[in-house]
Amino acid sequence: MPIQNVITAPPTTQIRVGIEPAHNAFHTLALLTRARELSGLAEWVYTTWDALTKTEQQDTDLVMYGLNYVVKPPRSFSSFEAYLEYLKAEDPYVLRDRMLEEYEKMECCEMESEEIPISREEALVHVDTYLAYLKQRFPEKFIYSEIERRAYTYAVDPPKLQTFVVNYMQSMWDRFLSAEWQRNNPMLQDAVIAFNQLELSKMSKIEAIQLVVGRELEDKHWLTEIEDVTNLVFVPNSHIGPYQSYFQYADTLGIVFGARLPEGVMMDAPDLSRNEILVRLNALADDTRLQILKYIAENGEKRSQEIMEGLDLSQSASSRHLTQLSATGYLIGRRCEGAKCYQLNSDRIRDTLQAIEYFLLVNK
Repeated sequence: MPIQNVITAPPTTQIRVGIEPAHNAFHTLALLTRARELSGLAEWVYTTWDALTKTEQQDTDLVMYGLNYVVKPPRSFSSFEAYLEYLKAEDPYVLRDRMLEEYEKMECCEMESEEIPISREEALVHVDTYLAYLKQRFPEKFIYSEIERRAYTYAVDPPKLQTFVVNYMQSMWDRFLSAEWQRNNPMLQDAVIAFNQLELSKMSKIEAIQLVVGRELEDKHWLTEIEDVTNLVFVPNSHIGPYQSYFQYADTLGIVFGARLPEGVMMDAPDLSRNEILVRLNALADDTRLQILKYIAENGEKRSQEIMEGLDLSQSASSRHLTQLSATGYLIGRRCEGAKCYQLNSDRIRDTLQAIEYFLLVNK
């Protein structure tokens, strides 16, 4: 019999919008660790962080930084409670090993020619070896030694590790997140309905991302990941403000974005409209950020260093304010001569005023 060539169609990317309750709630908890460095998040993030004791804040840093790959949901769950049941029932050694397996995928740091890669087994022999193991896989600026030393004490004792993360996640859900989730769930449902009207499934992955996020993705790592996934899910979140976050499992990439009513969709969803207006006004409700916008409006495109010097801002303050203004769309950033340059987005200012007018005077 002659051999016939079988021609198959390339795999089709499935694009959808969904609430993804476990990933959604997990990302909200992870935002607590950013309360000290990011402005523009939902007020719940800041008030919850302030309500934690010093020990609870340290535990939050430990879970979200040192043990992140232990607690990050490995798949989709029907509810956060279902995810908690998974954490309780899973083999503790599987939880620990999943974290180490993720570490072993990291190859971001070049080793010296005579340096020998540290194995998983060697890393668990001593805390200093564990830190060296991490430094072979992560830039040193992302390694918090004090947190990782604590993480090591749990990595070498998986049953203790499981008890700790289960108790932490259960406590945060019961004390803070459960009531907040119930309050915001109707708005998230409305966001899913609204964005599904855009027929994202008929677009390319990049087109869909730019429409939902509202701008091009700057993180080159995720641009690479997008090429390989066959399932893309957009997850509206009520706490992330103007920022985005990502998660990945199997062949699925999730993009968490601020819940809002997309342009061009006619729908009675006042909570979504109000949430978007609050995000935009938050960026304007600060004297320093207004000065930055005025400075660029009067002087044209400026490099970040010029903005710092022109307004006498510290590096950290400048970075925080420019990040929020860019994320909210009031500034357009680009790379220029090895630096970051910013120009005013006049259209964003005009459509913000129009959104407020529509919400207060038209949509009654």
